[in-house]
Amino acid sequence: MEDISGVGLRVTVVASNTFPSGITITQFADDADPFDIPSMQIADKAMGLNGDLITWSKASPLTPTLNVIPGSDDDKNLQVLAEANRVAKGKRSALDIITMTVIYPDDSGATYTNGKLTDSMPGKGVSSAGRFKTNAYIFAFENRTTF
Repeated sequence: MEDISGVGLRVTVVASNTFPSGITITQFADDADPFDIPSMQIADKAMGLNGDLITWSKASPLTPTLNVIPGSDDDKNLQVLAEANRVAKGKRSALDIITMTVIYPDDSGATYTNGKLTDSMPGKGVSSAGRFKTNAYIFAFENRTTF
């Protein structure tokens, strides 16, 4: 029998300048996938003039998403990371290079390297259900190793 429970997931985010010692994320949202890894295209394809299939490999970033409880300590830390790396007129970025280590309940895991935080919520949104919206933080990484 396989136990596929995700309870106990933890993610450590190390940001080279903002959080060099790392922060551990455990306060995941209940209304969005806590840790989501979307499908990625690893090859492309076309058909030649006479119907011959042509394929080629394609490099694509790994783009995991963390969805955390709004207002939680984890959300506040990720907001600090987002603000530190946001650029604006007269504002410099922290230029963090991010490493993310994911530990699953079965003690397997993955380390994502050479990454950036690419998307975050710039404030508190409110959903039609009358609660704060879950804050999603999307990252992009060059590589991943599993253990």
